[in-house]
Amino acid sequence: MELVVDNRQTNVEIEEEVIITLEKAAKESLAYEGWDQDFEVSLSLVDNKEIQQLNKTYRDKDCPTDVLSFPMMDDDDPVMEEKILGDIVISVEKAVEQAEEYGHSFLREMTYLTVHSMFHLMGYDHMDEESTKEMRLKEEAVLTKLGVNRG
Repeated sequence: MELVVDNRQTNVEIEEEVIITLEKAAKESLAYEGWDQDFEVSLSLVDNKEIQQLNKTYRDKDCPTDVLSFPMMDDDDPVMEEKILGDIVISVEKAVEQAEEYGHSFLREMTYLTVHSMFHLMGYDHMDEESTKEMRLKEEAVLTKLGVNRG
């Protein structure tokens, strides 16, 4: 599993520990679902301004959000030569705000957003109460396995 990180924001210094943990989170998300590890995932770290523009362009919502997921896999497509699972875009500014709001660490918030997005890339969604509950249970299982807990 290769996590290709593009840090396009300058507001928050991203320590190597964070990147290492996010890569572990992506790998563990795949392992939890029994997926092969031979996928590539792109992770872009951006500011609120950039994610707001992306949110407006792709979701018609003119406001910043915490994370966007862009799956590349499609069951109808033939097997791709390169197994690219998709793109994750995280607003680092939002992650800082939410970590403070929820009373846990920046590392925990970034890891949660990565795991959350990985499940989106693997086809999960939270459009109703049942699917939301299923996705949350999977996310918490991965976070627990990684030892990235609240607090």
